[in-house]
Amino acid sequence: MSNNLLKGKKGIISGALNNMSIAWKVAEKAHEQGAQIILTNAPIAMRMGEINGLSEKLGNAPIIPADATNMDDLDNLITKSMEHFGGKFDFMLHSIGMSPNVRKGKHYTDLNYEWYKQTMDVSAMSLHKMLATAMKKDALNDWGSVVALTYIAAQRTFPDYSDMADAKSLLESIARSFGYHYGTAKKIRINTISQSPTVTTAGSGVKGFDGFINYSEAMSPLGNADAAACADYCVAMFSDLTRYVTMQNLFHDGGFSNTGVTQPVVERFATDI
Repeated sequence: MSNNLLKGKKGIISGALNNMSIAWKVAEKAHEQGAQIILTNAPIAMRMGEINGLSEKLGNAPIIPADATNMDDLDNLITKSMEHFGGKFDFMLHSIGMSPNVRKGKHYTDLNYEWYKQTMDVSAMSLHKMLATAMKKDALNDWGSVVALTYIAAQRTFPDYSDMADAKSLLESIARSFGYHYGTAKKIRINTISQSPTVTTAGSGVKGFDGFINYSEAMSPLGNADAAACADYCVAMFSDLTRYVTMQNLFHDGGFSNTGVTQPVVERFATDI
């Protein structure tokens, strides 16, 4: 149901690969709430995914290919977006993450460091590059909103999340640091949303992912938040209802992040004395 929370607003959604993607759901929800959308993803991801179908569903939303680690691509993305929108826009979603080490099963204690650099560039530095490009071009309207998706492995150890945990820690730091500078300059707010483990193409590639989900479900008073619920939260963060929320890491995880243990978990590991 639409409440027109984003009526008149315009924005860029990155990272929509297929209908399992959180970014896909965010694009759908933002469109439903009245926003005009531009879709973007890396050219290789676009060849693998189904983004053309999403574009049609959103009223033929433009698709602008961009490798988020490439400054020329980002310059083109922001320039073309401003041309399409007829000026500045209001929000951006950073839903980008990839680790060659995770994909190829490298243990955290035995990383390929060239791949490690790639993990950092794709999954974290790309946010800095995206923000820097937008700021230099004065692309976002005052009080605009940028959201990046993260995971609690930035604060707690999940062994099989490997170097993606380091990348998420950097991502959250960039959001805080850039949030200060962009906030003082243009009132732009920048936040990260720490989502429950969610069944997506990227998430499913992490070793032991089913265990992540089942454990989180058992440890979360409200249960795991799904992709559609995360999309609703992103829409709220893009809206004017959250004008003074910035530089925050916002947990959207059913209470997992503040739960020490739950009764079902205690009972599972209890033994008779």
